[in-house]
Amino acid sequence: MKRKLAVIMSIAMLAALTGCGETAAPADSQSEESVTAETTAPAETEAEAETTEPEESAEEETGTEAEEEDEENYETGDASLDNVRNQDEIGEKELLVLSFGTSFNDSRRLTIGAIENDLEKAFPDYSVRRGFTANIIIDHVNRRDGILIDDVDAALQRAIDNNVKTLVVQPTHLMDGLEYNDLLEQVGAKSDAFDKVVFGKPLLTSDDDFKRVETAITDWTKDYDDGKTAICFMGHGTEAASNAVYQKMQDLLTADGFKNYYVGTVEASPSVDDVLKQVQAGDYERVILEPLMVVAGDHANNDMAGDEEDSWKSVFEDAGYKVECLVRGLGENEAIRKLYVEHAQAAIDSIQ
Repeated sequence: MKRKLAVIMSIAMLAALTGCGETAAPADSQSEESVTAETTAPAETEAEAETTEPEESAEEETGTEAEEEDEENYETGDASLDNVRNQDEIGEKELLVLSFGTSFNDSRRLTIGAIENDLEKAFPDYSVRRGFTANIIIDHVNRRDGILIDDVDAALQRAIDNNVKTLVVQPTHLMDGLEYNDLLEQVGAKSDAFDKVVFGKPLLTSDDDFKRVETAITDWTKDYDDGKTAICFMGHGTEAASNAVYQKMQDLLTADGFKNYYVGTVEASPSVDDVLKQVQAGDYERVILEPLMVVAGDHANNDMAGDEEDSWKSVFEDAGYKVECLVRGLGENEAIRKLYVEHAQAAIDSIQ
């Protein structure tokens, strides 16, 4: 029988999804819950992805991919500056940070790397290590830069080989959903190798998380809030029910008086056309675009800030607005990183 995982789960997120027919207890009833990974109920998620969803992007692993990589004509930064955190000699206590990942080297270092660094400072008794869920990104970085980042299985095997006894897993995911639950199952399959395994919560879990993320992003952009500027955040989006987190963030911003702030998605709704209609209903001269994603990868650089005719930048410019793109991931924001640290702290505090 598999060892049960002590998981910091939140039902506050489910409360956010009631508009999609979901029901849940209020946020204040959030509690720690021990579950076996094999029996964790699936839920939807949005990855801070730089491609489409992992299932959809698998088809891209073809013989033409190397050919496409040869045509890569943009600079993503020096991969050697990034600490891939796949060292051995871990010790008995490990904090494994699991992310979707990005092949944009500078953004990876400034977002995921910065989160890992803050966790390392906060928990000196733990060895902080990295795992990516997107093998297509791992393979791309390895082929292009000669840098190999552990996938989840490799990271877990590294922990096992190093005789880790206590494993704390902190995902950098935006929400509790399918991919988060997949991680529970994947880690749970090897949980018998450890004495204790606990999970930290994703970024947007409780109502307090939403409020603090709202404060973080509005403080980050307050210099652009001049009454003539629409500030638009672009999330990834998913066709699953958890896409409602974007509407929840929009509703919170509007209710708190940030009426010139708008939230949309690349892959779902609200779409860029939906956001444009909302902006056009106001009296704006300028539009600020920024990703609502942990990393600033392909979506941020191309779908948002690219010159293609269907990019968010082009759509708003064609509508007559002066556009400025802030190509930075949420992981660059200190307040966001602090929230991840607190989620990891809650997981560690749950260890019996």
